[in-house]
Amino acid sequence: MEAPVVARAAPMILVVDDELDIRELIAEALVLDGYRVRTAPNGKIALRRARLNRPDLIVLDLMMPVMSGWEFMEAQQEDRGLASIPVIVVSAALDAQAESAAMFLRKPFDIDTLLSTVARLCAGAPAHLDQLSA
Repeated sequence: MEAPVVARAAPMILVVDDELDIRELIAEALVLDGYRVRTAPNGKIALRRARLNRPDLIVLDLMMPVMSGWEFMEAQQEDRGLASIPVIVVSAALDAQAESAAMFLRKPFDIDTLLSTVARLCAGAPAHLDQLSA
């Protein structure tokens, strides 16, 4: 008797950007690549969502209203449950310094570069249906 093929859940990515078009573009690309995605328009909402449903990775803009990306990362690092989550910073800020970020991509960025970085930081690409067939 063969053991059943069990698919691991696709990694959960939290996309945080106040620009709706960019947030939706990133989210759509990640979903098409097989990831589960949640979004937030600012750091305050992102922090709440991350605490309710811990993501595997965060894609974060820096310049946002309510709570900036810098403020988000500070709060994230102070939260033991969230501190180990890798962050990819995507920003147009020329003087951006995000020392706790795993990666920095300057806007405008290449979506394929973002996707390959996400895959690497999530310990490989998510399991797709064609990879599950025996």
